[in-house]
Amino acid sequence: MQNAKSMIAQSEVRQMSFPEKVALLETVWSEIAADPGQVEVPPWHKDILDERDLALHEGRATVLEWDEAKRQIERATR
Repeated sequence: MQNAKSMIAQSEVRQMSFPEKVALLETVWSEIAADPGQVEVPPWHKDILDERDLALHEGRATVLEWDEAKRQIERATR
């Protein structure tokens, strides 16, 4: 872990604009996603994912293109 001098202080984050905060989150997420082996998946979450995968392969579930999924979410949350 990095030392405290090289970390961003919470007070600095509070002073950032919204786009700067989003950019920071994207950077942090990219770093996390670069090494997914460090992220521990809890057993209950794996069970849910396994069930969804099985449902998909058995034809009990379908998938949507991301753009269509976003449209449906937007309609449902208006």
